Amino acid sequence: MPELQKMASYTPPSNYTQIREMDREHVMSTYARQPLEIVRGEGVYVFDGEERAYLDFTSGIAVCGLGHCHPALVAAATDQLNQLWHISNIYLTAPQAELAERLTSISGMDRVFFSNSGAEANEAAIKLARRYAKHKFGAHKGDILTFAHSFHGRTIATVTATAQPKYQEGIGPLPGGFRYIEEATMKSVKAAVTEKTAAIMIEPIQGEGGVRPFSSEFLHELREYCTEMGFLLIFDEVQTGAGRTGAWLAWQRMSVKPDIVTMAKSLAGGLPMGATLATEDVAKAFTPGTHGSTFGGNPVAARAALALIDIVTAPGFFDQVRRREQQLYGELVKLAALRSDIVDVRGLGLMWGIQLKTARASEVVDRARDLGLLLLTAGADTVRLLPPLIVTGKEIESAVAIVNKALG
Repeated sequence: MPELQKMASYTPPSNYTQIREMDREHVMSTYARQPLEIVRGEGVYVFDGEERAYLDFTSGIAVCGLGHCHPALVAAATDQLNQLWHISNIYLTAPQAELAERLTSISGMDRVFFSNSGAEANEAAIKLARRYAKHKFGAHKGDILTFAHSFHGRTIATVTATAQPKYQEGIGPLPGGFRYIEEATMKSVKAAVTEKTAAIMIEPIQGEGGVRPFSSEFLHELREYCTEMGFLLIFDEVQTGAGRTGAWLAWQRMSVKPDIVTMAKSLAGGLPMGATLATEDVAKAFTPGTHGSTFGGNPVAARAALALIDIVTAPGFFDQVRRREQQLYGELVKLAALRSDIVDVRGLGLMWGIQLKTARASEVVDRARDLGLLLLTAGADTVRLLPPLIVTGKEIESAVAIVNKALG
């Protein structure tokens, strides 16, 4: 036993400078690192190597929806770690089966495919939509339509679905079968449609594209048009799902049901998990061997997801999220009224963007970090706030006060 304890112990590198140099020397430069090492998290806070606390209004980019190291999720994952970490998906596991039952039920869907990330969930949605359309309408069907400013992932297919050229530079040739809708109008939608169109894919609220919610009215029109034309409607709820908007899924708050919906990020509270959910008719397009995932539906992540679902579906939880939504929105509107450098405040639930008059969002994020608040950008001119769903009223007040200082 002492030998096992010794093996389980971990002594990290001695200081921030050493960690930074190890990272610079050995990790591919795909991230614009912040000058900060995070060593632990608890609730709405994270801590650096000197035990300085930071109010985390990033939630790991909408991943830690219940904050960091939520005791219920820690207990569930730890219990499962002592039983079974992984087994091939050719075998059954109780955590995955129970999660499938509960997830489809609360999502208003019939079947689910499990993966590990949002990009994988969206990739599966694209494959499923194409298989469905080709089987039902013919081999010519296959085009997926997405919207300007969208973000659907970084695999070669999902980055092509992402209608932002900056993410596509230097990786061509890109695969065919994707077309872009320039504006959130039915006129633009119809202009992009061809006889090859299989599905329209949309984020109810664009995250990376500037925190831009689509109106319920437009989404209703889009749903009606897809039904009329025989196209599938795919909602990418990788960022908006698992309670972020004050409902389990944004479509439930907007009362617009898609044929396929994707989830990831906060689904397992911080452990890797993606999900592609679909109606029974659409899901039949996947048969054994047509898709798969080595780690998808991992029992440890599944137990964490079950614990998260227990918490967020408890009576009153989403009501509390909506109360915090109203508070945060109100505080941001008051801030905008006092300042000439804020041109818009937009969002839903606990997903908000502050659009600035000039392209200085990164500067504001840096200043806020130095003041003890972690924020994100969503484009050059928009500061993004994604607090954990358990955030308190006092923490919202503190965060908005720091944002005001960071704006200068």
